[in-house]
Amino acid sequence: MNAGPEEKPVAPPVELEGIRLTEAQLRRRRARSIAIGLSLGALVILFWAVTIVRMGGNVLNRTL
Repeated sequence: MNAGPEEKPVAPPVELEGIRLTEAQLRRRRARSIAIGLSLGALVILFWAVTIVRMGGNVLNRTL
């Protein structure tokens, strides 16, 4: 009787060729990625600007 964990057989690695994208698809993917990155950057800048506007002049009126 073996008290240890049972050993499971390991399947041999499967060679998958995968999907090959065309140059046009790669360009569209890159353009999409750039658009998403720029949109995210714009959202960060928007949140920063709204935060600064909401704090207003009170930023300078704090005790140090």
